[in-house]
Amino acid sequence: MAQQLLMPKATAVWLVDNTALSFDQIAQFCKLHPLEVKAIADGESAQGIKGLDPIATGQLSRDEIARGESNPNHKLKLSEPKVRVPDSKRKGPRYTPVSKRQDRPNAILWLVRNHPELKDAQISRLVGTTKTTIEQIRERTHWNSANLTPMDPVTLGLCSQIDLDLEVERASKGRPLPSAVETGATLEAAQETEKLGYNYEREEEKEIDADAVFAKLKSLKSDRKDDEDDDY
Repeated sequence: MAQQLLMPKATAVWLVDNTALSFDQIAQFCKLHPLEVKAIADGESAQGIKGLDPIATGQLSRDEIARGESNPNHKLKLSEPKVRVPDSKRKGPRYTPVSKRQDRPNAILWLVRNHPELKDAQISRLVGTTKTTIEQIRERTHWNSANLTPMDPVTLGLCSQIDLDLEVERASKGRPLPSAVETGATLEAAQETEKLGYNYEREEEKEIDADAVFAKLKSLKSDRKDDEDDDY
């Protein structure tokens, strides 16, 4: 497994602030563009990122930094890790502990019912089963179908929520959006909408009484005349 630098941009921030390395050297080491390193030095980029000391994380030695500072053409090299993690070479279905294998059919039934968009290969990756078993549970021909109970594979510990969400997201890509008939959303008939508009207009007409309006205006005019006579 190829070594990779942890948090390249945070490491670049630290190297810019604490060393005399050139922008090109920092860019080469952190897998960034030299202009991006220059932007970090000018305060135009990575303002909210706290620098990460690569010496403290064991990814770069002080001697290597000193060699780079003394020779602008020197390319920095990652330090050899003290502990090597073996590469993951798992292929095929996920390994399931013996103690949890009896729960796999229940988990498969839960996935089939709650996420019908998942393909057999995806279910196989999630719970570590075979396509034959999935087909038997789908078709209810499994030997223990009568006693199966849908159970969340995350709760059973057969897969993580992140893995499940990832597979669901993959299966959902490219699926057509539900139509108006499927969602139950329908338009009102034209006759109904016209009837509503007509009723609304009739209600407005009922609210306006011309005789009452004129009577009120006449009363106001009479009151104003009485006030003028009192002033004289």
